Amino acid sequence: MPADRLSALDTAFLCIERPTTPMHMGAVGVFAPSRAYGRRDGADVAALVAERAERSPRLRQRLRSGGLLLPDRWEPDPRFDATAHVSTHHVDSDTADPLASHASRWFETPLDPRTPLWNVRIVTGLPEGRFATLFKIHHALCDGAGAAELALSLLDGSPTAGTAHRRTARTHGPGGDRSDRPDDGVTLDDVWRDARRLVDDAAETAGIATALLRAVRPLPLSPTVTAQSARRQMGFVRLDADDLRRIRRAHGGTSHDVVLAVLAGALRAWLRDRNGEAAPRALRALVPVSIRRRRGDPPGGNALSGYLCDLPVDVEDPVRRLRAVTEAMNRHKQAGPWRGAGALPVLAERLPSAVHRLATRTLAHAAPTLFDTVITTVPLPGLPLSLDGAPLCETYPVVPLAPHQSVGFAVSTYRGGVHVGLNTAGDAMHQAGALADAVTKSMAALAQLCP
Repeated sequence: MPADRLSALDTAFLCIERPTTPMHMGAVGVFAPSRAYGRRDGADVAALVAERAERSPRLRQRLRSGGLLLPDRWEPDPRFDATAHVSTHHVDSDTADPLASHASRWFETPLDPRTPLWNVRIVTGLPEGRFATLFKIHHALCDGAGAAELALSLLDGSPTAGTAHRRTARTHGPGGDRSDRPDDGVTLDDVWRDARRLVDDAAETAGIATALLRAVRPLPLSPTVTAQSARRQMGFVRLDADDLRRIRRAHGGTSHDVVLAVLAGALRAWLRDRNGEAAPRALRALVPVSIRRRRGDPPGGNALSGYLCDLPVDVEDPVRRLRAVTEAMNRHKQAGPWRGAGALPVLAERLPSAVHRLATRTLAHAAPTLFDTVITTVPLPGLPLSLDGAPLCETYPVVPLAPHQSVGFAVSTYRGGVHVGLNTAGDAMHQAGALADAVTKSMAALAQLCP
């Protein structure tokens, strides 16, 4: 596929976009003042970020529509001015949770499709002289891993800053590299191999579609379903990575399993307090899975699959919840990311872009019949990061919400902290603080059961 052409999955994210369902993701980074540089002036930091963004070819691209039948493309914006994408804001540190409050309002606003689909805001006035960066980028431009790479390119010492990026070559199945090949030098073996891949893809696609139909749940829908709303309320929770490691050693599972179990426990407590249910029914989470071929692929486009994981919110014992999550995730991993209903992004990638323009916007409203929430993890390097000499101390990713869904979670681990970003909409907005508290208590409950 040409480097500037949007894939079918990229197009799907554009088609879902509505004022009530903006399809941008992002991150909130909190920086501490350093001894060498002291407190930061927001305008100076914004100028530095804009200067670095000017050197990123990916951040200079805007969308060029192909109409109904032709694919959309990325093209360099001839009038690109990075300073128009970077702004500053000073909050009142005396207000309750000023960062979450301002970030909620800022992330509500959709990106302008006439310009490159990203924005940055520098927020000053936080307690103890700290400042924050809010990074917003459309899901059509990249997936979570790609967004992290682009955000990191704006920080100090990034090896990717100013480096030209080509679009990620995608893998289309477990058979290996299926990226575009030159037209010359084609052998009979190549033709035979490509024919077999087409057959394999067709069978794989049919299997995913069948699994999707089987995964559709009957009414009544989950208590997390909400009316469409453009309003959002965020919450930020920092957990101790040492507690996560202690839980793993004591009770097994991966770090990801522990995070899923902690969030299942938080949702259980939150739903019980909110709805008065003695034992909430099991919820289902879409857990995105990266299918990039290798570490270090350029950050362009989406290379995603996923698992539909049942969250045992009906289980009272925290250890039993963890074991149930571990068993479920092990089954998904054994099947692989190319099978099952969770491979919805793979199916979307194989549909023509014209189909997405005609049907995806309507079909997206059926998302609550398949899953209740999204729980995604964003990889970050373990090395210390900084911006204009100020060390990064906390980083909270932000995940977009599907139509009619009221809560989503994004998680990153950095420098001894497990950072959970909550995004809520509709009825859940008023209980975002209670959900954040429930996450902290759920982690503590598991940690207390460690010997």
